[in-house]
Amino acid sequence: MSFQVFGIAVSRGVAIGRAVLVASSRVDVAHYFVAPDEIQAEIARLLRARDAVVQELETLKNELPEDAPHELAALLDVHLMLLHDEAFTGGASQWIVDRHYNAEWALSAQLEVLARAFDEMEDDYLRERKADLEQVVERVLGALAQEQGDAPTPVTPRDFAGEDPLLLVAADIAPADMIQFKRSVFRGFITDIGGKTSHTAIVARSMDIPAVVGTREASRLIMQDDWVIIDGDAGTVIVNPSPIVLEEYRFRQRQSELERARLARLRHTPAVTLDGEHIELHANIEMPADAEAAVAAGATGVGLFRSEFLFMNRDGELPSEDEQFEAYKAAVEAMKGMPVTIRTVDVGADKPLDRLTVNELRHEHVLNPAMGLRAIRWSLAEPSMFRQQLRAIYRASAYGKVRLLIPMVAHLSEVRQILETIKKVQQQLTDAGHAFTRVELGVMIEIPAAAVMLPLLLRHVDFVSIGTNDLIQYTLAIDRADEAVAHLYDPWHPAVLQLISQSIAQARAAGKGVSVCGEMAGDPDFTELLLAMGLRSFSMHPSQIPAVKQRVLRADAQRLAGALPKLLDSEDPQATAERELAAVRAAPAAAH
Repeated sequence: MSFQVFGIAVSRGVAIGRAVLVASSRVDVAHYFVAPDEIQAEIARLLRARDAVVQELETLKNELPEDAPHELAALLDVHLMLLHDEAFTGGASQWIVDRHYNAEWALSAQLEVLARAFDEMEDDYLRERKADLEQVVERVLGALAQEQGDAPTPVTPRDFAGEDPLLLVAADIAPADMIQFKRSVFRGFITDIGGKTSHTAIVARSMDIPAVVGTREASRLIMQDDWVIIDGDAGTVIVNPSPIVLEEYRFRQRQSELERARLARLRHTPAVTLDGEHIELHANIEMPADAEAAVAAGATGVGLFRSEFLFMNRDGELPSEDEQFEAYKAAVEAMKGMPVTIRTVDVGADKPLDRLTVNELRHEHVLNPAMGLRAIRWSLAEPSMFRQQLRAIYRASAYGKVRLLIPMVAHLSEVRQILETIKKVQQQLTDAGHAFTRVELGVMIEIPAAAVMLPLLLRHVDFVSIGTNDLIQYTLAIDRADEAVAHLYDPWHPAVLQLISQSIAQARAAGKGVSVCGEMAGDPDFTELLLAMGLRSFSMHPSQIPAVKQRVLRADAQRLAGALPKLLDSEDPQATAERELAAVRAAPAAAH
């Protein structure tokens, strides 16, 4: 039966494929395909892991003391029964045979199938056995991880997926897991929770793949292996579509691919407006390898290197100074002399680390982590870690143009602490004989207090970067990752536009650089508005550069600026912008 699920559109385009349901805790399980001649070996690998867990549980059972509660032995019996059940390993083996899934992926897929069956049982006792099933799966996954060296060589999905691309369906995907997702076989994703600027959404846009979040019920309603269409433009998920609907969306897919190919031809075209204004189109990246995509997309630099992603998926260990240095150096060299703006680690709120300090443990229990110990507050609370990161960044400056960006600044006292720390770091590097050059210092404008006191901040820094995602969140007092209030997240809100416009004007008046690195910068719907405000430096995900460049090439910045006062004074800025900016677009044509 065909049905639709509605959510929030966060990454444009259409994706069609088979649903792969994955529990949030298992998103980072390895997902790859095995070659046909390795299928039996992979099944054997699965069965070896199963047998290892069986032996472990039987040993535990045999060694139970005489006074042990009889419920404990009964629990072990339940786990052993599940391990020997044909629906468990037989079902997982079938995923390997039919879909060429690796053992871990097959096990996770079968867990989702069996878990759904347990959820539908009427008997309370049987329904509660799902927890036992999950524990058994975690044990087998652990056994598989121990013999990872015997795993087959992953092969590309094209060898087997054919006309069946795969779409990930989960309750949620943590930012750390999204890094694994970037290297996976999935062509789109659907989550139950999240908002338009949640980090799962941001990474989806960076990958240029369709995604819908905030669906609430998708992971419960969609079944493993269902045919699914993701309409990333409308925020709609169509499950088991009819042949007519499927063909319509396949046509839209082809049209989208043609449009992308057309926009790609603008790669080497300088971003210059009709009235001669040169516009910088920089890239946002998460990892050093992303710099290649930035260059390929025609970026003129990196406007935001989110360094926190180097700190994730590390089993509690932070990257060393040398490891960070090598990562920053790789990005700098890949940009071939173009500037690279590195933001110091921005963790906390929706980007927690695996490693928790005493401060972070306390932070985990605060009611509103978005207002807590995060970003520069966390860095200043961990001075040794902060100095280590700064040393790595300054060392990388010897290999190209590096700029330093500090997130979530709200107090001049923070800026003074940062400047003092930089002096110490420079002296440490000099004493150690490490080369470095001058690094421009910038702060992010993402707290209203920073926007209001911007003239004072500008006395101490070289540039500012407006982080519209958090600026909107804090200005409107909403959690941008909470789908319950996602409808209140409004980039067109008059207060938001006033703060952005004022910040751009004040930075330019002070002769300081100003850019926008939030999601508004990569949204073509806001390109003309930001040009009207005087913005000349945009930073976005590489995949968004061609569409924004097309808008820039068709814009007349001077004419757009003339429409700005009426727009900022409007009670409905979005409607006014559509009307006034459309009139500006039509004016040059009318003159001819």
